[in-house]
Amino acid sequence: CDVVGIGTPGSLSARDGTLKNSNTTCLNGRPLHADLERRLGLRVLLENDANCFALAEARAGAGQGRAMVFGVILGTGVGGGIVHEGRIWVGPQHIAGEWGHHAIDPSGPACYCGQRGCVETMISGPALEVAYRAAGGSPATAAEVAARAAAGEPRATAVVDRYLDRFGRALANVINILDPDVVVLGGGVSRLDALYTQGREAVARYVFNDELRTPIVPNRLGDSAGVIGAALLAAQRSS
Repeated sequence: CDVVGIGTPGSLSARDGTLKNSNTTCLNGRPLHADLERRLGLRVLLENDANCFALAEARAGAGQGRAMVFGVILGTGVGGGIVHEGRIWVGPQHIAGEWGHHAIDPSGPACYCGQRGCVETMISGPALEVAYRAAGGSPATAAEVAARAAAGEPRATAVVDRYLDRFGRALANVINILDPDVVVLGGGVSRLDALYTQGREAVARYVFNDELRTPIVPNRLGDSAGVIGAALLAAQRSS
């Protein structure tokens, strides 16, 4: 093995090669790529973790056989990756798919990226937990908040309803622009069943069409998807 693929939040600066826009903020401004190559003594392909996830699901998971796959990470942050005809589409600034930093509410919560009201501040796992506490709920994980809503707790139900509406608005914007063949959800929050029922209904309300034909599906590769995608990327680019 002479090349290693590694997925990480954020992307590399074209200006100086340091990591930027990672929600693991201690890595921002650091020469992670150079550090890894020096430490490992191997060629390193560093790619955004959501892009790695999307590649894995497009090549070997829930998006297999589809031309345009939008892979979504819903967890501690919100990320996205675009795969077209089996290859990651990154764009000239290497930021294609970064829907988590679409600012949808200029008066919304501050984001670590410097903007306010980013999608990530609205529909990440921590965002759901913060919203529940702000509504007077006791500290709870995103999964616990969703379970309380499913059990009929009024406070949790209201918070989850608003969360799903925001999910619908945000994802409809992406579908309006990309019109992908499938959207594959990953990350811890993607395990919430309501995303595929009430969440999909919210997307359908806001998409620029009278019918939502885009499948919105859970991932097939689980927590290993990002690692699989990084390995596929290394194999793809070294061949």
